[in-house]
Amino acid sequence: MELDITCNLERFRRFLISSTCRSFIPESYLRDPEVFPEKQGDQGSIYVEAVDKVDLKKISDITFINARDVLGIIYTSKSGNTKLKWREFRGRIGRLTGEASTNSLVNLSMARIISPEEVESMMSGQVEQAQGDLPAEESGEGQQTQPDASTEPGATA
Repeated sequence: MELDITCNLERFRRFLISSTCRSFIPESYLRDPEVFPEKQGDQGSIYVEAVDKVDLKKISDITFINARDVLGIIYTSKSGNTKLKWREFRGRIGRLTGEASTNSLVNLSMARIISPEEVESMMSGQVEQAQGDLPAEESGEGQQTQPDASTEPGATA
């Protein structure tokens, strides 16, 4: 699912943690808004671009860093199905763009970046794309101007 939304840095940090290291992040790091996970390699990556950053501790394949004045974050999931970029545009508010998998949409919702209703709407839009256009009464959109040649009049999808 393609995303292009405004997003608070702390909420995106929470998304990164829930997507990569929630089961083993030290509690003190979880509570500190300047601590971010970073990861390199073939199995997903997180890169934090900041004015000032210091490595704190490496656990498993995640390096926890203290980052001040974050300018941007690039995240790629293990599967490669999610590729997101957060870019600062005013203080701790930034633009989140990229492609998110279904699992990432759920994590974005849990981090309160998008609402559960937005996830449902995006998912129903994805289903509509996969199945073709639905009749207006099912999709909530206007009638098609040209009927689908493969459907008989009066048939439902």
